[in-house]
Amino acid sequence: MIDVLVVDDQFLVRSGLAALLRAAPGMRVVGEAADGAEAVAATARTRPDVVLMDIRMPGMTGIEATRRILAGAPDPAPRILILTTFDLDEYVYGALRAGAAGFLLKDAGPERLLAAVTAVHGGDSLFAPVVTRRLVEAFTERTDSPPAPADTPAGLGSLTSREVEVLRLVARGLTNAEAAERLFISEATVKTHLNRTMTKLGLASRAQAVVLAYETGLVRPGDGS
Repeated sequence: MIDVLVVDDQFLVRSGLAALLRAAPGMRVVGEAADGAEAVAATARTRPDVVLMDIRMPGMTGIEATRRILAGAPDPAPRILILTTFDLDEYVYGALRAGAAGFLLKDAGPERLLAAVTAVHGGDSLFAPVVTRRLVEAFTERTDSPPAPADTPAGLGSLTSREVEVLRLVARGLTNAEAAERLFISEATVKTHLNRTMTKLGLASRAQAVVLAYETGLVRPGDGS
């Protein structure tokens, strides 16, 4: 059973999402919230597995709510799935930097929504790896002074060479299976390397690891996969 908290400032949208989740096998709605502050309080109270988080809300945004939830949550922290109207949205980018597990367009449809909740709950942080890569590239390209190239950028020195290789491939939009094929190792080994990387770097999600790879210059916009 996947416990889900639904957060959206529009009552009809929130109620519709909650009704859809309640009707789905294996899903349980443990609460609803109308803004970021309510989301933080409700998460602490209900301990959901997944938080379905609207990104643009009055008062506390989904970005700040994501940051506060992950900073204060005991292990295991909830997986936060961002709901957005536009995929190339700086708010979504900010939420991924804060540790959100991934994002989904609001018009994605019921089946895709349920699949996304299941995916992030199972640890597949990037429900749409190539889309997330496109989002991250769009905003890292806008920085005034991109980091200088380096074999191992600052902050990544604790990683082994294999962990760096895995992080590069994941950041370029490859799935675990694709990275495993590229490196001639098993998919489980890729996941192990990625989990160790996230632990060493204090990252809350795979998406956050992708953001870090671009912001440190380990991967650059336009790099081929």
